[in-house]
This record gives sequence, C-alpha cells and structure tokens, in this order.
Amino acid sequence: MKRFVFTLVLAACPVAHAEHIGSVDTAFMLIGPDHKIVVEAFDDPNVNGVTCYVSRAKTGGIKGALGVAEDKSEASIACRQVGPISIPKALPDHEEIFNERISLVFKKLRIVRMVDSKRNALVYLTYSDRLIDGSPQNAVTAVSVDRATAIPTR
Repeated sequence: MKRFVFTLVLAACPVAHAEHIGSVDTAFMLIGPDHKIVVEAFDDPNVNGVTCYVSRAKTGGIKGALGVAEDKSEASIACRQVGPISIPKALPDHEEIFNERISLVFKKLRIVRMVDSKRNALVYLTYSDRLIDGSPQNAVTAVSVDRATAIPTR
C-alpha cells in the first residue's frame, strides 16, 4: 500500500521532460560516441508559455556509451516566453522543476524556478549537485511577466 501511495505522489509531481534540440561534437573518440555539447528544451510544467533551453557537456567514449560516465557540472540556461504566459495555479516561491542524472549515481543537473514578485518575473537557476560534494558552477536566467498577469504564489 505504501508503494502505491508513493507512486501516486510521484505521478502528481509535475516535472518537465527535456526534448533534444541538437548537439555539436567537441572531441573525437576513437571508440564510442564523441564528447559533445547537447542542447535540450523543456517547458515549465506550471507556467504555460515559458520554455527553457539548457546546454551541457555530455561525455562520450566507452564510459559514455555504457552510461557510466560522469558528465561535467557546467551548464548554461536561457528561458524565454514562447507564447502567452498563463499560470493556472499558485506557485511556490522556490520550486525544482527539472532534474536529470549526469552520472551513474549521486550527481544530478537541477533547474529551480524562483518567483521575483517585486519585479513580476520568473527566475530560473541551473546547477548540479552530488550527494557529498556539489559544484558551485551555476547559470541563471529570468523571464519577465507582463504586469497585467499577476504571478500567484503560495
């Protein structure tokens, strides 16, 4: 029963899913895929009309092909208004909206949305963390919301 309830709770948590936009090779690898920079897009799951683009390093070679490579912690983010912005329900002041594993275990790339009520803007921060030692590498971007559209917070 506990597992069923946990599954329902996870299913109810809106987390965006990345869509592959493209990539460029940065280093040739004789065996396995090349090292590359990938660009992915995701729509904010609780804000209609906002898409974030993230670029990050992806390790190739044999480890990359087997899925056991640890990707670098650096990432860049740019979020843009791609349609009319609407916010169907109140947002928390600070919410993780995306995470992706970038090593076999313990290391994740995370994206957090923060609400800047004073400026009527949505601020997006990307960083990576590790169970023991995270990285101070980060990137930030903001999407200004028209003053006519209030950002409801809880």
